[in-house]
Amino acid sequence: MLLKRMQDLLGGIYDVRLVHDVYDFLVTDRSRLPAAARSGGAEEELIVAQPPEGEAGEVGVSLYLDPGVLERLTRHDPTVRLHDGNVADCWTALEGVSHFVYLAFNAGHDRPVSLLELEMQAEVDKYVASYWLMRAQLPNRFPAELRRILFERTRIDPRLAGAREDLYRQASRYAERFCRRIERSLERARGRSEAEILSELRRFYRLTNARKLAHIERMA
Repeated sequence: MLLKRMQDLLGGIYDVRLVHDVYDFLVTDRSRLPAAARSGGAEEELIVAQPPEGEAGEVGVSLYLDPGVLERLTRHDPTVRLHDGNVADCWTALEGVSHFVYLAFNAGHDRPVSLLELEMQAEVDKYVASYWLMRAQLPNRFPAELRRILFERTRIDPRLAGAREDLYRQASRYAERFCRRIERSLERARGRSEAEILSELRRFYRLTNARKLAHIERMA
């Protein structure tokens, strides 16, 4: 199933193994979401319900994806062929899977996750996962346009972002700087081992939010 393949792709890149399947947390009917989330217009949304402060209990998680997005991806599977006709839907689904995997990974290590960290990692994951898909599908072609399409041509919808628009822009700026570095490394590694790049991606994935930002600042 498509979302599980995306989960496994990210898990393989970052050497992350989850006991949970994203489909066990998937919701495609907004009426089944908590009341506060039912009126949203986003095609992807991770819903996290925490126990009241000071009380013990499990964190509840649901991943909402618009059924139209999933239906289109079923007909035009990006894990078979990623192209300009399905890339937007692919990135919507990848963002949701990224949020789920990253939250589950950090929860398993009893680490808190900030919204900035979650969004920044999702932008990185969209670039990295798309590169790995295209490398498998077109092994003799380097996707030089990928970073520009993701970070320069993609726009944040202020109607959906609301008060978080500045946070999303900040996450995108940091992710773009990191991915620019990864892009240069991938281009130099054409046709050769990418083990060092995977090691860097895996180290970055495990850094705290503050250390991620500091790492990106040092790269400038």
